[in-house]
Amino acid sequence: METLGSRLKTLRKKKKLTQQQIAEAIGVSKTSVIYWEKDDNVPKHESLIALAAVLAVDTNYLLYGKGNAIVESNISAPIPLAGRLIPVISWIQAGTWTTVDSVPEGTQFDEWLPPNPKCGKNGYGLEVVGESMLPDFRPGDKIYVNPDFQPDELKTGDLVIMSCEGEAEATFKKLIVESGNMYLQPLNPDWPEKTMPLVDGCKLVGKVVGLYRDV
Repeated sequence: METLGSRLKTLRKKKKLTQQQIAEAIGVSKTSVIYWEKDDNVPKHESLIALAAVLAVDTNYLLYGKGNAIVESNISAPIPLAGRLIPVISWIQAGTWTTVDSVPEGTQFDEWLPPNPKCGKNGYGLEVVGESMLPDFRPGDKIYVNPDFQPDELKTGDLVIMSCEGEAEATFKKLIVESGNMYLQPLNPDWPEKTMPLVDGCKLVGKVVGLYRDV
């Protein structure tokens, strides 16, 4: 009889991944993966979602054997999984969390991105909305954010996530530093607001360090 543990083990071997690689990719111990495969323990919600992302299956398939099984690929080599998976958060969450708080422990996530060491230990992902950053960033793209950068580490041309008082959501723009002042600028040349000065009450949420796009 198939179990969560047997499905996990089969999928892992099809992906040519070790228990250690799985553990490092989703931020748990190798012992946890061993227990899961033996059905001595069940993954918590966030670990289950992370496992499904790494193994390219539905969580329902892992739990019950229903839904989509492994996604076939014409790439035979195993995918490197160095580091932790990156949780995707909302723009409202990005606007309320600070570089100190980072992502609060225990937060539940519905989507994860592949590891990106540039994110640092507190990094997260955001889904691009709107067209202000076209053509480089399209709606639906995912961006990697490192929240541990300090304002004095930034320079003109850096892509940043900023949060301002009175705004419910954070914003994604290019940073311009000029004569000691900072401005935000969209990449879309047709966007009506060409330059937006940073006023009191605005704070750096993070620096964009990568792009993830489905093809």
